[in-house]
Amino acid sequence: MTDQSKVYFTNLRTTPNSNLLEKLEKLIRAAGFNDIDFTNKFTALKIHFGEPGNLSYIRPNYAAQIVDMVKQAGGKPFLTDTNTLYSGKRANAIDHIESATKNGFAEVVTGCPVIIADGLKGTDQDEIEIKLEHCEHARIGKAISAADIIMSINHFKGHEMAGFGGALKNLGMGCASVGGKLVLHSTSKPKIHIDNCTGCNVCVKKCAHNAIKLNNDRKAVIDYHNCVGCGQCVAECQFDAAQVVWENASVLMNEKVAEYAYAVINNKPSLHISFMTDISPNCDCWGHNDYPIVPNIGIAASTDPVALDKACADMVSKQPVLEQSLIGEKHKHKTDCDKFAMIHPNTDWEAGIKHAVKIGLGTTNYNIIEI
Repeated sequence: MTDQSKVYFTNLRTTPNSNLLEKLEKLIRAAGFNDIDFTNKFTALKIHFGEPGNLSYIRPNYAAQIVDMVKQAGGKPFLTDTNTLYSGKRANAIDHIESATKNGFAEVVTGCPVIIADGLKGTDQDEIEIKLEHCEHARIGKAISAADIIMSINHFKGHEMAGFGGALKNLGMGCASVGGKLVLHSTSKPKIHIDNCTGCNVCVKKCAHNAIKLNNDRKAVIDYHNCVGCGQCVAECQFDAAQVVWENASVLMNEKVAEYAYAVINNKPSLHISFMTDISPNCDCWGHNDYPIVPNIGIAASTDPVALDKACADMVSKQPVLEQSLIGEKHKHKTDCDKFAMIHPNTDWEAGIKHAVKIGLGTTNYNIIEI
């Protein structure tokens, strides 16, 4: 794609005659919703339900508004996500649906069912042939691959491996089955810095793949035959002993994620909405959320997920750093700089954007249209 893509944007200011739900609807309609034929079409609304304990995920009220729009247009919407590779409360469909319900995504609230796309244990998948640079096939959750229309509802925030999580991440990693996530994470296996290891045993208990043991000196040791690179030990370690072996891990993962995103939306109508609110430093997969790194910005939408991610990243870069945030002490009120590089200096989010352009998924040449 070489043409300029349209990215529609609305701020968070409201009036008595225009609340945020009404503004969201106007935004989505302007961004291309009205051009999609939803009649009797299964419409996957891909969203992150939030790990219990995390409170920065998108409010169910927004999802309900989108569901209502799809139903009024004659579509058959369902909210969906896939199971996680790491141990947690979204690693199987039963726990995942319970977590979604506790976080407010019950059908009585949103108006549509929650369907975990890769089934009970993460094994319900379709292998979609793409024949791209890194992936011959993409393992996508069956309910998503079977859908007629894809709408991604994205919380734009930092991410410890991707740099940030937006539309591409939500589509690529978020729609991959557990087997697909194994492929995407396969270049990011961790290592143990023995000097930092206290033998607390937390990484052993939390590893879902039985890949970590304590040796005779009570130091953690990774069995790379079992390790899948999910990063659970890195997330759980409080002593900086478990660390990612970078060596282009972020680049390769972001490029694979772009290829999986291509598999999800290729030859299907799609629309993507990103909420730049509560922009936390890490993913909503964590069971907590830290203080936002920048002020709330607004909501953006586009039929081009690449342009949308680039526009959101640019808008975040222009914001001042919040003093109370993870990077506030060092970069107080600093603007016009890459906030995600400040949080996660070993990541390279631009690699995924560039690869997405290369494979024809979208363009970084965009025009912001305010609604």
